Amino acid sequence: MFDLIIKNANLPDERKNLDIAIKDKKIVAIERNIVGDAANSIDATDRLVSPGHVDSHFHLDATLTLGQPRFNESGTLLEGIQLWDELKPHLTIELIKKRARKLCHWAIANGCLAIRSHVDISDDRLLAVEALLELQKEMKDWIDIQLVAFPQNGYLRYKNSIQNLDRALKKGVEVVGGIPHFERTMNEGSQSIKLLCEIAAKQGLLVDMHCDESDDPMSRHVETLAFEAQRLGLQGRVTGSHLTSMHSMDNYYVSKLIPLLQEAELQVVANPLINITIQGRHDLYPKRRGMTRVKELLDNNINVAFGHDCVMDPWYSLGKHDMLDVANMGLHVGQMTGVQQMHQIFQTITNNGAKVMQLDNYGIEVGCNANLVVHQANNPIEAIRLCNARLFVIRNGQVIAKANPIQSELLLDTKKVTSVIDWTL
Repeated sequence: MFDLIIKNANLPDERKNLDIAIKDKKIVAIERNIVGDAANSIDATDRLVSPGHVDSHFHLDATLTLGQPRFNESGTLLEGIQLWDELKPHLTIELIKKRARKLCHWAIANGCLAIRSHVDISDDRLLAVEALLELQKEMKDWIDIQLVAFPQNGYLRYKNSIQNLDRALKKGVEVVGGIPHFERTMNEGSQSIKLLCEIAAKQGLLVDMHCDESDDPMSRHVETLAFEAQRLGLQGRVTGSHLTSMHSMDNYYVSKLIPLLQEAELQVVANPLINITIQGRHDLYPKRRGMTRVKELLDNNINVAFGHDCVMDPWYSLGKHDMLDVANMGLHVGQMTGVQQMHQIFQTITNNGAKVMQLDNYGIEVGCNANLVVHQANNPIEAIRLCNARLFVIRNGQVIAKANPIQSELLLDTKKVTSVIDWTL
């Protein structure tokens, strides 16, 4: 007897009209017309069933703090950091957990079942570390939370970052982070990358650096990051997040840079919503929008994933933590409107993100974890276009969130005959 059968599912790889059988938290069969009893069943009615969405870059400690202590009127990265520094003395473990837990509820309802969250260690109390480690354990049955030790005020710039990073890793934080472009000099930025990557190599940890998050074409810390990954044998274990300076680099230099990224097996996370909001603030016209070269990187077989980054915090005033919103924006900014390209964009919030986080048994194949989303859409392109309801969100074979289909009715004639809008072709 199966625990759950999902009938008549369309899969992201364009397989259609398949049943998915689940038992003991795993997918045990994918085929047409599965016969057998099941404790529960869902008729997907030829709608898209995907693996759970993945947010490869977020800040759970700062989320939902909008307006505290005031709004970011300039919209810049640096004012956001200043506001966060002003707020930190007023934080408590319970307040951080309360806000982050609420955000996780939003994420789950929208089909996101894995989040990599950076956690600020530029607070000697490490309150955010304690809060998110507790939340990680509390929420593990419903969502995967992976934590990055993030020296927001610089690994070398902030006097206690070196010892705070060590403390955070000993407490159980899983990934080494950094922010080289926020160090005092380019040289110190490069030195911070070297030191942080050496720590990760020695302890067998992953690396995820906020890297070159600026409009400066001469901010080239990603070059150093790729070099250190290759030097230390960290291929496939290092992620460069943002890389917005690549938007401003000349094509000749990028043609040299991409082979270095390939050699290092560097992974990239772009954050479309925040990248296009923060970057280009000092431009008049032409006005840059900052998102890294997603299309070019994907074309060169570099793994690119998307993150939401922020929701209603000192850096970004909007959002509801819907990764389809992120994909929609990334598609437009990257001008990736070809059919195959739009399918690639859907991968940035699913399979590619799972690769960044090194999630075990992710996907829709026999033996994979039964972490699935039934979309109010027939295929990935339609899901990105409509951003409609997530009809069922499934974790380990159990429905943990559901929604009614979004419907609109027209009332156009004098007889008040209703017509339900069909948004599909």
